Amino acid sequence: MSALVRMRLAGFLRTGRALAPLLAGLLALGILYGGGRARPAEAYGVSAVVLFPVLAWQTKILLDVEPDVQRRLAQVLVGPVRERLAGLLAAALAGVGTVLVALVFPWPFGGVAAPGPGDPPVVAALALGLWAHLLALLPAVALGALASRALTRSAGYGVAVLAVGAVGTLALGLRGSVAPWLVPPVLATARALAGGVPAGTALLLSVWASAWAGVALAGYARWRRVRP
Repeated sequence: MSALVRMRLAGFLRTGRALAPLLAGLLALGILYGGGRARPAEAYGVSAVVLFPVLAWQTKILLDVEPDVQRRLAQVLVGPVRERLAGLLAAALAGVGTVLVALVFPWPFGGVAAPGPGDPPVVAALALGLWAHLLALLPAVALGALASRALTRSAGYGVAVLAVGAVGTLALGLRGSVAPWLVPPVLATARALAGGVPAGTALLLSVWASAWAGVALAGYARWRRVRP
């Protein structure tokens, strides 16, 4: 399965498909940090919100690079479960690379201010930023998988799934939403980082994001069994 993961990552990179989401992410981060300096933890929370649709789009692109016939051959060779896991692992690894870029990006360009009194130190802010981005990455990979060609069968339907998922996450994630549990806690995490994150809140948000991603990926796996 590791060979299949490497093959899909290599196809994603060598075909140049990785450039579009990377450039979109850098553009979004440049706009975000171009407005002035912010506290590191708060800035990372907003960064995770901004990158959520980019990470989902990146996942869809990676899963769609492989031709349908090649994907079916991989199912025969390694089995359906391993074939699906290989795609998801490749997407997660690609997403981790984007997250690392997002964590480093604001420092050379002066997008974040030095921690002040009452703020967490730089190392703690980086840890919180990594946590916030990983909480966005898991649901983003799940959303991108649901929008992949293997399920939607057409580019139009795939874009529709991405758009509904991204807009719904923002709309239902607002404070006072009637059904915030329907979407991953991307905005809730950003709000928590803006005001400090108690251990209980961090645990709740982590479980929430993991559970949402787990349900979405379970739906992806079930749908893939019906539509290999």
